[in-house]
Amino acid sequence: MTLVDLTTPTLHDDPLDGLPVAIIGAGPVGLAAAANLVERGIPFEIYEAGERVADSIQSWGHTRLFTPWRHLVDPASRRLLEAAGWTHPHEDDLPTGSELVEAYLRPLAALPAIAEHLSTGARVSGVSRDGADRTRTRDRERTAFLLRVTGAAGPHEMRARAVIDASGTYRSPNSLASSGLDPLGAEEVRHAISHALPDVLGAERERFAGRHTIVVGAGHSAANTLLELAELASSAPSTTITWVIRNSAAVRVSASADDELPARASLGGRVQQLVAQGRVRLVDRFEIVRLRRDDERVTLIGHRGDALEELTADTVVNATGFRPDLELLREIRLDLDEVVEAPRRLAPLIDPNLHSCGTVRPHGFAELQHPEPGFFLAGMKSYGRAPTFLLATGYEQVRSIVAHLAGDRAAAANVELVLPATGVCSSSLGGTASTSSSCCGPASPSSCA
Repeated sequence: MTLVDLTTPTLHDDPLDGLPVAIIGAGPVGLAAAANLVERGIPFEIYEAGERVADSIQSWGHTRLFTPWRHLVDPASRRLLEAAGWTHPHEDDLPTGSELVEAYLRPLAALPAIAEHLSTGARVSGVSRDGADRTRTRDRERTAFLLRVTGAAGPHEMRARAVIDASGTYRSPNSLASSGLDPLGAEEVRHAISHALPDVLGAERERFAGRHTIVVGAGHSAANTLLELAELASSAPSTTITWVIRNSAAVRVSASADDELPARASLGGRVQQLVAQGRVRLVDRFEIVRLRRDDERVTLIGHRGDALEELTADTVVNATGFRPDLELLREIRLDLDEVVEAPRRLAPLIDPNLHSCGTVRPHGFAELQHPEPGFFLAGMKSYGRAPTFLLATGYEQVRSIVAHLAGDRAAAANVELVLPATGVCSSSLGGTASTSSSCCGPASPSSCA
């Protein structure tokens, strides 16, 4: 009889067997990925840079979403929660970010099957292959991933069979300057620059009450901040508001009666009314090139037409959108679109230069693949610099990715999602909007307010 040494790998052994899937980010999409992995019986580990689950959402937790609960809960997560006695919130209610976390994400993260594999205060600073930088090709697909993770005890490394980067983009805002670079003088005025979606009516009220605020940006985050500032001005009359956009119209703020999400549909009309009433001063076609400190205030210097103009305020809210942090992925072979920095197959569906709706057809692992086998960007980060990430679409992304990792080809390829129509391809404060239903196909709700 021939004895076989079972400790020696054979040609058929997979060196990745037994290793977990690493999930970067414990927000809605990262936790949804974990729930799908639980259902498939695939081991995983989640690393959240913040000290709490969904840390980025809690930064804007005061903001009410315009998407109802029926589109905010991942199906696999719901099955796990309901098996533990959880009750789904009323489907038509619109939660705030904090309510989303407290009523759904925190209970999900607390389930033993997830909690035992979740690390908070654990920042992933780099991803590579174990012993193989991006230039090494031989046996790459059979080589484990290596993640550098920094926690309370300092940095350490862990190995994984696959990586799902769902770390989002909220911590990586776009620049105020139209060039994409930090404006000249930015370092001098950091004290006067606010993150997107500040808590104007709550924790940060004193920063804005009785002061002049400039809101820069043309999307839903800017619209929400303008509405809160206008409400603040009702009780603090010396509060003044300027809205700066670099184009001639705020095309991403929908004002369509055909939008099946009424809270979203009303944003454009409400902001338009504030401008018409003179409660918000709109400065369009303003392209910021420089910032200057004037005592404790900040002056924006920008091109408007052929001339340079200056705008001075106490605080500037940067609501210009977000971009992915790709520094931790320097050793990973990515195939990103050169315009929006999204996976190349996904980019044509979301590039705002080609696609003007807030709607994107469902997509899964096939559109999210990279030359690096087993690595996926998911959720908001998969959209790169494109605006209006769709939370329910993110859930479908990770369902498909996990099915692919499980070897279930049919389920991975069967990408389906039914969501409400927006009815709008573009809109402007001038009141014109295209309502062609053929421009984008079925619409999806945004997870952002």
